[in-house]
Amino acid sequence: MNITKYLALGGVALGLSLTSCIGDLDLEPNDPNLGNATDYVAVLAKCYSGMAVSGQDGPGSSDISGLDNGTGQYTRALFMMNEFTTDECLWIWQDAGVVDLCTNTFDASNGNIYGTYSRLYSHIAVCNDFLSSVKNSEDPDLQDMALQARTLRAMSYYWVVDIFGKGSFITEEAAVGENPVQKSRRDLYDWLVAELEDIVAKFKESNYPVAYGHVGLDGAQALLARLYLNASVYTDGAVAGWDLCQKHCEEIIARHQGGGFQGSGLANHYLYLFCRDNSVYMPGGGNSAENEILWGLAFNNYYTQSYGGANFIICASISNGNLADNGYSMSNTAYGMENQWTCMHGRKEFFDKFTSNDIRQSMWLKEESGFTKENTEFSSFNNGYATVKFTNLIPGTNGEWSPANGGIYGAGDPNTQVWPDTDLPLIRLADVYLMYTECFIMGGTGTQDKALQYVNYVTNRAGMRSWVEGDLTPNNILDERARELYWELTRRSDLIRHDKYTGGNYLWSWKGNTAEGNAISERYKLMPIPVNIISAQPEFTQNTGY
Repeated sequence: MNITKYLALGGVALGLSLTSCIGDLDLEPNDPNLGNATDYVAVLAKCYSGMAVSGQDGPGSSDISGLDNGTGQYTRALFMMNEFTTDECLWIWQDAGVVDLCTNTFDASNGNIYGTYSRLYSHIAVCNDFLSSVKNSEDPDLQDMALQARTLRAMSYYWVVDIFGKGSFITEEAAVGENPVQKSRRDLYDWLVAELEDIVAKFKESNYPVAYGHVGLDGAQALLARLYLNASVYTDGAVAGWDLCQKHCEEIIARHQGGGFQGSGLANHYLYLFCRDNSVYMPGGGNSAENEILWGLAFNNYYTQSYGGANFIICASISNGNLADNGYSMSNTAYGMENQWTCMHGRKEFFDKFTSNDIRQSMWLKEESGFTKENTEFSSFNNGYATVKFTNLIPGTNGEWSPANGGIYGAGDPNTQVWPDTDLPLIRLADVYLMYTECFIMGGTGTQDKALQYVNYVTNRAGMRSWVEGDLTPNNILDERARELYWELTRRSDLIRHDKYTGGNYLWSWKGNTAEGNAISERYKLMPIPVNIISAQPEFTQNTGY
């Protein structure tokens, strides 16, 4: 898609056909005759739906073209960038460009990288357009909606900073037809810090409750904390954000403590956060004592059908096969799904971080079901444990939660669906607790007592022992983040922040395109700016090494 043309549209009304193709963009303005705040609800919905579904006409449609409609969905594209390229999982199908991500051999012509860049900027453009239409309003309802749209846009710009470093930049203040400029990573970081600090300050002054599926103060402030967590990477060592990250984590934690697991505000049961009824843990969800999902995307089997989101993660990680014919035994109906894709499993080095009594791996299938830990055969589904985290099960259907039974719940639930009702967490309170502890380890000014208390909320809920002073090391917190947050779009950033991504000081299966793992170039700390983008705006420059 022509990002320049897309971002330059500025004042075109929403409610549009946003279908595009390589080198062109076809927009058909449809004046929605917007008046009061009620009229804008559906318009804001496009800013939200751009992160959940790929298009406006069902799961097979897409707002961008030139890429498979399912692959190009917002969170699925981000999953490919943040998980396929790390030690956490392998996509065993030899899809064009995907195998290059899994083996760290991609370049600037990779279509999936182009699709991710395009998806992020199409979302930014929609948010810009909404903000342009309400920027002079004094209606408090519209001002609150503008804060939400600014936060949604900030998430997309955050991923530009994290994945690509430099990137196109334009806001609602640009004149119609004005071209975006390319900003450096540091400039984008500085803008994003100022933007999120302002959003957080204004959300604090707001009395508006956060509706289910929407974003508010918790989500915006958690995103700001994550930005500060990675400040040293994003500013090439010029800024250490540990103290500022801790400050924002403390404020979030203070709003949530009192209920849930050990009074932490965390959900009492880890796996319940990733199943069909996890909407109760969302903002506006209903379980205010365990409101752990600070920001999530709402999915419904009828209204939000998508080949991305939780559907992608569930279906990719499950199969339907018997031991005699397939060499492994697994049933998709055991996870509440009618569909299964049989195409994604974990990597050996990731499995090695867990012990058998860790609740967070209790849904996996292992040797007794015909799966092996090793990844010697790239394209064999059972050559790697069946790594199940997200399901479409109903908690407690066939027995209530109990660590004694391994944490299995609802196994064999006959109430299967084609599309899951499982919401997708984007940032959880558990991440906030781990961010605080990491900041203490890396030089922040927080206290050791709090660092231990906060990490132990997470480890104890998982059925693991409490940490003591000697456990507060960079390697330990990196591994704990892997155990707690796997498949939640943090792994690539975490490895880079701890200098374990490139080079050869930490290897994993198929890193560098060898079964035993190999060192990779420093250039892979950033994805390349897609060649199509530079062709459209030749004044843009490429990241080093591509």
